[in-house]
Amino acid sequence: MCGIVGGICRNNITPLLIKGLKRLEYRGYDSAGLVVLSNDNELQRARSVGKVVNLENSINAETVSGSVGIAHTRWATHGEPTTKNAHPHICNNDVGVVHNGIIENFLELKVKQQAQGYHFTSDTDTEVIAHSIHQTLQDSDTLLEAVQKAVKTFQGAYGIGVISPKNPGHIVVARSGSPLVIGVSDKGNFIASDQMALLEVTKQFIFLEEGDIANITTDTVNIFDKDGAPVEREIKTSKLESGKISKGDYAHYMQKEIFEQPQAIADTLESRISKDKILTSAFGHSAKAIFQKIEHIQIIACGTSYNAGLVAKYWLEGIAKIPTHIEVASEYRYRNPIILDNTLFITISQSGETADTLEALRAVKKRKENIHSLTICNSAESSLTRESELTFLTHAGVEIGVASTKAFTTQLVSLALLSVAIGRCHNRVSTAQEKAIVDGLNRLPGLVAQALKQEDQIIELAKTFKDKFNALFLGRGSMHAIAMEGALKLKEISYIHAEAYPAGELKHGPIALIGKDTPVIAIAPNDELLDKLKSNLQEVKSRGSQMIVFEDEDAKVTPMDGLKIIPITNNLGRITAPIIFTIPLQLLSYHVALIKGTDVDQPRNLAKSVTVE
Repeated sequence: MCGIVGGICRNNITPLLIKGLKRLEYRGYDSAGLVVLSNDNELQRARSVGKVVNLENSINAETVSGSVGIAHTRWATHGEPTTKNAHPHICNNDVGVVHNGIIENFLELKVKQQAQGYHFTSDTDTEVIAHSIHQTLQDSDTLLEAVQKAVKTFQGAYGIGVISPKNPGHIVVARSGSPLVIGVSDKGNFIASDQMALLEVTKQFIFLEEGDIANITTDTVNIFDKDGAPVEREIKTSKLESGKISKGDYAHYMQKEIFEQPQAIADTLESRISKDKILTSAFGHSAKAIFQKIEHIQIIACGTSYNAGLVAKYWLEGIAKIPTHIEVASEYRYRNPIILDNTLFITISQSGETADTLEALRAVKKRKENIHSLTICNSAESSLTRESELTFLTHAGVEIGVASTKAFTTQLVSLALLSVAIGRCHNRVSTAQEKAIVDGLNRLPGLVAQALKQEDQIIELAKTFKDKFNALFLGRGSMHAIAMEGALKLKEISYIHAEAYPAGELKHGPIALIGKDTPVIAIAPNDELLDKLKSNLQEVKSRGSQMIVFEDEDAKVTPMDGLKIIPITNNLGRITAPIIFTIPLQLLSYHVALIKGTDVDQPRNLAKSVTVE
């Protein structure tokens, strides 16, 4: 979502702030801004609507210059994406603030501050933070003390960076429900919401824990817990590589990431399989003991990760024979669910910072002490990995495009491994079954590479969507979840309204949508539901719709006028099929978006990592 970067060093910080914002632009991008403490000890601010390049073009790094600064790229929550709502926010030229998160009691604070004479220049909740810190600064000896007092009045989630001419040479940061890291370097010390922003200057990071407040100077980092007691936090060396965010020869990050999937899947499988067996210890040293005890599984996720969880429900119940429930995290955390004993609570998140998923995990842990938790995540240094009992990393590599591609398929691979591991721990998967599934998983990188060769056909197919505004996706069984993912991708980046339904539900309402202007995309694996799907396709065809069928070559869907059949591959099993059929749907959404002329990597109103509700 929104991104923070800041630092205090011996040179002009402005160029580093701009570079850091560009590296965080995938998180949010409707406006950007920075503020530096000048050599004359004055706050100099610049803000701009749109992408970071607009901010860069609006300032002169020589005149907006100083050794202390904070910056922000915003995805609007409170207030429209305008210059006045862009961060940083300043109060009386004494306090500059950048903020990720949402202050839930901001209206209460705003009314109180207006009565005290504070003037508001924006529609954001962040401005109450600046005013609160300004107020507490009046009777505090340091900026650190002022922030420690002010945060006690905030309700909600925040990651904040603060600077002030009243306490030059310092940056104070605070974290509650929104991630912040400190980059440590001999060139100075730096802050960011994501270590990606700072990889050019350091790989040494301190990950603040919940409630931490830190006072940072050029040479020192002093951290205090939520009670104000000094604490030590470990300095960790990041394994992320700066160069991996280049597009290379590809037109877009999304295109690059689609074609990286064979390698990403191979990386995810690496060291998790040995001699035709899935290594249960890949999920953690205590995984086997936990898996043997569990009797129920609850999956919590959002967006694309939720679709992965829907597929996993079929696998976990069909292979491991474990009752499995899945729910959207934003709903689960606000109801009063019945949590059964011996439940494995699985969270799925690309970033590991998805706010609703993280808060759902925290809520469950508070309610039930003996809950076992596992996260499927792409970030080794995220909040979910730190707060879960067991962790399985997808090894997808850095994913910049907002529309998730390789993160989704590697999540599916991870969940397939999990299904077999749990099934074996319960003696419900035989040696022969496990070997067959492992063989299929090992074939996946090659099968995905083969599916990617259908791109030319899909480019031609995408041209037929030029004047389309609606689309319908159909699938049966686990393919319904893949149809949901295909519809999500199309609507995310092409802005075509797309819906997905189980094919058997056509006559219960969706068939009313079918007509010549609404293309229908169906997924036809060669499985036990194939004949029923073929009957559903006849129902669609009789209504005059343009039809597209991605099929297993062995499915042998009957050719008809107005029906385009694209064979993807053959001899797919229940594990490999959902992953392989995802590939053409990703390519279709990408090439339709190109034809529609949308911003593929940064579609409107969306952000990569949703770190607020």
